[in-house]
Amino acid sequence: MSSFLSSAGRQPAGRSRPVAAGVLTGILAGTALALAAPLAAVAHVGVTPSSTAAGSTTQLTFAVGHGCEGSATTGLTFTIPEEIVSVTPTVHPNWTAEKVLVDLAQPITDAHGNSLVQRVGQVVYTANTPLEDGFRDTVTLQLTLPADANGSTLAFPVLQTCEVGETDWNQVADEGQDPHDLDHPAPAVDVTAAVVDHAAPVVGAELSASAASGRTTVAEPDLVARGLGLAGLVAGVAAILFVLFFRRPAARVAAPSKGSDS
Repeated sequence: MSSFLSSAGRQPAGRSRPVAAGVLTGILAGTALALAAPLAAVAHVGVTPSSTAAGSTTQLTFAVGHGCEGSATTGLTFTIPEEIVSVTPTVHPNWTAEKVLVDLAQPITDAHGNSLVQRVGQVVYTANTPLEDGFRDTVTLQLTLPADANGSTLAFPVLQTCEVGETDWNQVADEGQDPHDLDHPAPAVDVTAAVVDHAAPVVGAELSASAASGRTTVAEPDLVARGLGLAGLVAGVAAILFVLFFRRPAARVAAPSKGSDS
């Protein structure tokens, strides 16, 4: 009986090994697919704006965390949309920044009244030390979004050059197309409506308006404060007078003389 049970509990080695190998292969394949999806989603040059409101000044932070098929990154060339005239690159200790100017079709006047015949067409960041594949770094551009760009998408194509090869992130999604479906999507900013600045009224202006209309609403809190302060002063003086003139002195107990022992 014992020999029968032991033989029944054992499985042939030829069957158990293929089953275990198949299970292990399935686990590894599933893990590879689970990791491949997130990596594919982040395998591009991304941009994070500090503001997306039309007409606002924004800092666009571009991030890169991979090379060109494993090769280290040596340069990033940003193409600036035609709607933007001026760009201020942020200094980075590991990158050398350069602005490339292009001629305007027609001269324009900037916010300071200066006549401009050129604009910043590209910004080139050259790595002082190549950025190895798998290491992340960021560079930032400051610019003003066009005041009339509400509802539009501004693309900033980036040419990533590496020690071996290059990758041109210049694809722009068509209307209704998901940018994640593109092989090399360009970083883009969706411009939103301008923000209206409801500034608080100036105190001086309120006083002038009150004086002109004959109202004293601004001065009323001052009169109330003075009245409360005067009442407090009177109450304090009354308390001091009460202590000085109306409190009865405590009875004194005479000390016994030395000679009276009886």
